[in-house]
Amino acid sequence: METTTHCIPAPEAKAQLSDVNEAYNELRSTFEAFRDTNDQRLHEIEQRSSADVLLDEKLARIDQALDEHKRRVDRVALAARRPSLDGASAQADSGAAERKAVFEAYIRRGDLSGLRGAELKALSAGSGPDGGFVAPAEVERSILQRLANISPMRALATVRTISAGTYRAAFSATGPATGWVGETAARPETASQVLSELVFPAMELYAMPSATQTILDDALVDVDRWVADEVETVFAEQESTAFISGNGTTQPRGVLTAPVVADASWSWGNIGVLNSGAAGAFAAANPSDVLIDLIYALRTGYRQNGTFLMNRRTQSAIRRFKDSAGNYIWMPPTGVGQPATLMNFPVAEAEAMPNIAANSVSVLFGDFRRGYLIVDRAGVRILRDPYSAKPYVLFYTTKRVGGGVQDFAAIKGLRFAA
Repeated sequence: METTTHCIPAPEAKAQLSDVNEAYNELRSTFEAFRDTNDQRLHEIEQRSSADVLLDEKLARIDQALDEHKRRVDRVALAARRPSLDGASAQADSGAAERKAVFEAYIRRGDLSGLRGAELKALSAGSGPDGGFVAPAEVERSILQRLANISPMRALATVRTISAGTYRAAFSATGPATGWVGETAARPETASQVLSELVFPAMELYAMPSATQTILDDALVDVDRWVADEVETVFAEQESTAFISGNGTTQPRGVLTAPVVADASWSWGNIGVLNSGAAGAFAAANPSDVLIDLIYALRTGYRQNGTFLMNRRTQSAIRRFKDSAGNYIWMPPTGVGQPATLMNFPVAEAEAMPNIAANSVSVLFGDFRRGYLIVDRAGVRILRDPYSAKPYVLFYTTKRVGGGVQDFAAIKGLRFAA
């Protein structure tokens, strides 16, 4: 039996590999320049109690270039990982070709007959008459894969797909009831285990890309790919912000929306935080010591899978720190597709994390896979609207997603306070 295999054409694959290698080499080279310039700056501070203003400006420019090169490495790595939306999957699944044809007929011409026949109609979960049609599983799967590549929290957290509007999970904050006894000793009654329930409702997230009918009539336009390309970035940006600071009412409950308390008095239902030692800044003396304390604030079972989460401005400040041996504690990625590291732990960059400011929790460290849960309601719904913005055809695209902290012991924060 003849088998057809899809792969990236050789010239395109070589071009992608060349771009990846070039971006990574530029990142490494820029970090070496940053390290040398910062060493010179520190030497001047030691010798003259201050650094040359021009040297500070040079370091700031290199620091900005370092961020740009890191973003370029992430972009080219993302492009190489993007899932294919061609006919390969259709060849493997006889039903996929039919679903693709039916979906294209709806997107291009508003043809409802095939959708009804394929039983793809999805009713609104709300009260309004805003029904739509479920996109083929191939399109939904591609959107979710792309979101996982773009959204830092989605890449770190546990993700579950649910069929209902709410996911409920039982948990015990006190642990199971246990006790030690001898072979013939009586078994006294132990304290009762207290069970509680965590509730994760799926909120509605929408995007509304538009296209002219002329473009839709063009047979060369792959509508599956077009839909995925149009919604992936806006969905990822909205999700990334919500998973950090969402209000829990119309959005997923963000990790920073949970109550915070001093880690010394931590209790279940709160995120434990350590203070940096200065209001809106790291401590003047030994600023990196608090990062060590933050790492060891986590229990061993969580710490071995720990990841730092911060935005690029906070990362820029930490990038200048050294340990007692004079080694930089922040290191660039060891390869394409690998994260930067801080004290040998991965660093995830989330622009939704707050900048360093007085009393801000701008750095998180934890096992986010155990600490944070994301729930996806199955199905991406698309409603075609050719009337509201003529000559454009609007595509009201929705997905339902929820989230929240599921293990409050798995995540710790750094608060910039004295």
